[in-house]
This record gives sequence, structure tokens and C-alpha cells, in this order.
Amino acid sequence: MKKTNRAILIFLILSLCFNLTACSNETGSLKDDEERLLSVKNLTDEELLNSLSLRQKAAQMVQAERAAITPQQAVDYGVGSILSGGGSSPTPNTPSAWVAMYNEYQSKILSEDQIPVIYGIDAVHGHNAVYGATVFPHNIGLGATRNPGLMYEIGKAVSEEVRLTGLNWTFAPAVSVVQDIRWGRTYESFGESAEIQKLLVNPYVRGIQEMGVAATAKHFIADGGTSWDDNSKTHKIDQGNAILTEEELREIHLPGYLEAIEADVDSIMVSFSSINGEKLHGSQDMITDFLKGQLGFEGIVVSDYQALHQLPGTFEQQVITCVNAGVDMLMEPHNWKETINVIVNAVENGDISMDRVNDAVARILKVKRKYNLLDNPISDQNTQDLSSEAHKELARRAVRESLVLLKNENQILPLKKDSNILLIGPAIDNVGYQCGGWTITWEGSPEKSLVPGVSIKEAFEKIAENNGGRIITDYADAAQADCVVLVIGEEPYAEFNGDNGQLDLYSHTSMYGNREAIEQAKETGLPIITIMIAGRPMVITQEISGWDGFVMAWLPGSEGGLGIADCVYGDYSFTGKLPVTWPKDQSQFGYNINSPDYDPAKVLFPYGFGM
Repeated sequence: MKKTNRAILIFLILSLCFNLTACSNETGSLKDDEERLLSVKNLTDEELLNSLSLRQKAAQMVQAERAAITPQQAVDYGVGSILSGGGSSPTPNTPSAWVAMYNEYQSKILSEDQIPVIYGIDAVHGHNAVYGATVFPHNIGLGATRNPGLMYEIGKAVSEEVRLTGLNWTFAPAVSVVQDIRWGRTYESFGESAEIQKLLVNPYVRGIQEMGVAATAKHFIADGGTSWDDNSKTHKIDQGNAILTEEELREIHLPGYLEAIEADVDSIMVSFSSINGEKLHGSQDMITDFLKGQLGFEGIVVSDYQALHQLPGTFEQQVITCVNAGVDMLMEPHNWKETINVIVNAVENGDISMDRVNDAVARILKVKRKYNLLDNPISDQNTQDLSSEAHKELARRAVRESLVLLKNENQILPLKKDSNILLIGPAIDNVGYQCGGWTITWEGSPEKSLVPGVSIKEAFEKIAENNGGRIITDYADAAQADCVVLVIGEEPYAEFNGDNGQLDLYSHTSMYGNREAIEQAKETGLPIITIMIAGRPMVITQEISGWDGFVMAWLPGSEGGLGIADCVYGDYSFTGKLPVTWPKDQSQFGYNINSPDYDPAKVLFPYGFGM
């Protein structure tokens, strides 16, 4: 009897301990089903796929935001990927902290014999989220270079810096073909013509991937072709609807993707936007039948940030529609747990086929295998080499080649190095302005020293000091100057926050201080050279008549000051050509090289112009 009572007591204690342990685990984790991989190594992709349970497969199809998932949760749930969204960085934001964060995830995963994650980030103009990385010109400036060799070298450099922090997947390049510069993502596009995509996309993808980082062609498809909508309160054109014929789709918006696929791009991201009223995240015709079928894309199709939430129906219906459309990995930064459960339940209920899940997971495993993540995901890189002198010089070269000289009356440029220059305007000494959006944070920042770099003022001052010239920044001393260099443009912004229906120098994306600086420059009576720091053309038809010289510098990045000085002072010639049409006024927004009645004489500066 005593033995029996003791046995019952032991049983009750063990049962209680087991229940407490079970309760401590979060619902839906692999622990709930006691699912653990015996080993990831030494298995072929097919063997690994076949060894996974439904829940493990569903988890591989989900990408979680680093701020919303701990390393232990990454193990417990077995997610396939982690990302850092815009501004999502470890503290402190240093290269070594990035490596430590990445390795903490992977080490924890390896300790439990789980499948390592692939870590994604928007390295769209350098490894731009990391303080200390080289920040290259945004795509719109690179489109002005029309230099495929340069693009290949930039792709390699960006990839090298991404790898140095451990990460292995970048959501770049955008192969968007912007058709209306009111779009807030214009600066992420190489330009308005498919010819630029044909020239630059392939070498850029190859450069990224040859250095060990998966590239992403985005946003599939025609994200740059959406129509302006005055009735929309928040998204006037971004994430909107593209009204297109099949011929327009194929001739304007498809060539960049063909180049990316030819370069064996590892992933393609689906656009938030719609084509002729159909949301692309729910389009089986476009993703499964066209992209995967007709075009033969064999990599990962990834959704954009919470984009499936714009599909009709409940969250469960949205996930089912998105997966059945052909999306392989769901970027659900905060709803990642729920997403796993929806996929599992949908397969069990017959709403998603196991073949569809297997196709998605096979694609994900293939990319992980390609970059040796299944065998050796730990990073042992030396982060001290992050922004090398070679990379800075490459960025400086990119700035030089991106500059477009649009006006040069009486050959005022180049300036003599011993000139006395009145340098005014809100962007004369601000690297944050030079870098624009997607720099450290999602929208960037007007912070003067946002990242290490060289401002226009710093670069000009160095040349003047070495050659007997002078840089004057106090308007009160204007009488001592030979000429004015006026630096104006746009504030940093990203995506729909940059949608702008006016695009004059005083509208909501314009730099505070533009007006005052323009008026001051005019009042001096001196020759004026204007340098514009902006992500797109702005309406300047009235102002430009008072300028003797005009240079479009786009968003030149951390080495912008040096590259601009190289050309303004004549060490290098201006070679950039406009990748987009420069309108005379607001009535010409959307008028571009693809317009049937395109007339270069009607606009302020036509596509391809540059002195």
C-alpha cells in the first residue's frame, strides 16, 4: 500500500512537471509536437524535405522581423527566415553587433539541430542600415551612369559588406520602371526606360550573388507603372493600380526581370500594387503561371512587408490566397506565428495542397544550400574591413558618373580651384540629405552626420584650402565671392510618404530652406551654379532662368561631396545622362519616353539629355 501511494505520488509530481513545461511553451511551436530534426547536415535537399513534418515545412515558409522573434523562438518555431525591416538594428548599431546578433540566432538554431535561417535586409544602396557602411548613390543616380561594369563592381562591394555582418539575403535590386515621377519610390528605380534595366540589372545581380549574398529582383511587376489617385488619402500612387495592356507590360516592365532571371537571381519580391485591378499578391496567373511557368523562375518568390493584408477576406483567407498564388515565403514580420498555424490548418483542411508547400520549401532549401547555410551558417568575418578605401573610392566614382550637367551658360563650369565661392543652401553640409531614404532608418534622416561621409562643404573647403581659394558660407560676406553655389533639393523620405503631386521646390518633400537660399542667391547678383540633391526631377522652370549652371546630383550617398567636387572643379568631366524626363510643369507628370506622342522639345529636359 505504501509503495502504491508512493508510486501515485511520483506519477502526480511528474505529470505536474510535464504539464508546467508544456504550458511554458508557446502554442504552435515545434515543441508542442515534439518535432526535432535528428540532423540537418549530410542530407540532400530532397531527403531533408521529406524528413520535415507539415509544421516544419510551414515554418520554413515564414519570415519574421528580428525585433519580434527571439533566438529561442526561432528554434522553437523553426522559422525559415528573419529580416531587419527599415530601421531595425541591434544596439549599438555597429558591424560587430550585427555579427553577434546574427550568430546568436544561428548558434541557437544549430544547438538544436534545426534548419538555419536565411537573414534578409534592404541593402538597396549599400549596406545602408549599418552605421559605418559605404552608402552608394541610389538607383536613379546609377541609372544616369549607364555603366554596366560599374554596376557589377557596386554589386560586389555591397554584397561584401553585407556578408561581413553575417547576413546573406538582400532585397535588391529594384527593377522598377518609373513612369510618373510623383511616385515616392522614383529614386529606387534605374529610370523610365526598359533599356536601362536591360543594361544594368544583370551585372548588378551577378555582382551581388558572386560574393555570397542572395539578390532579389523587385517588385513584381509594374510597381513603377501605377496611376495617380487623388481620391486616396495615404497612397496617391505608391502601391496603386497599373492600367496596362499585355504589350506595355512586356515591353516596359518585364525586361528587367528577364535580365535578373538570366543572371540566376535567387528571389523575386511581389509588388504591393495591382495590375488592372488585381492585387499581385493574389494573382496565380502572374506568379505561378507566368513567372514560374512561362518565365521558368526557379528561385524564391517572397511577399512584401505585410502585403498580403491588402488581399480581401480574413487573415486566414489572405494567407491561403497568397500561398496558392505562388508566394513561397511570407514576409509576416509580426504575425509569423499565426501564419504558420494558418498554413498548417489550410493543408489539413485541403485549402492548400501539400504539393504547393513542398514546392515552396524546396525553393527555400535550394537557396540555403547554395550559400552553404545548411552546413556552416556562422559568420567569422572581420568587420573592421566593412567600408574599405576601395569601396569609398568606388562610391566616389559612382557619384561622378551619375552627375548630369543640365545648364552651363558661358562655360561657368568647371570652377577654378582658387575661386571664392559663396556656398549656400540647406544641403551644403549634410550627409543625411545626400543619402536620402533607406539610410539607417526606413525614411532616412536630415541629420547632418547620419553616417560617416563627406559633405559638399567639406570637399569644397579642402580643394579651396589647397589652391588659394575660399569657401564662404555667411551670406553677409557675399560681396567677397566670385560666384554662388546653391545646394537645394528634397528631404529624405521613403515609399508612399514621398508621393508628391506638386514637386516644386517648396512642396512637402522639399528641403526646408530652399526658398530662402534661392532668394539670397538671386539677391547677390553673382553667377549662380545650382546643385540639386533629390530623388527625382523637380519643377524648376521659373527658377532655372536665373541660374547660370545646373547640376542634378540625385542622392549621391556618403561620398557625395567628393564626387561632386571632382566634376565641379574640373578634375573629371560630367558624363551622366537623364534616366527620366524632366517636365516643364505639373501637366507633364507621367509624360515620358514611352508615351506614344513623346516629343523631346516639349519638356524642360528630355530623357537621355546631359551636357
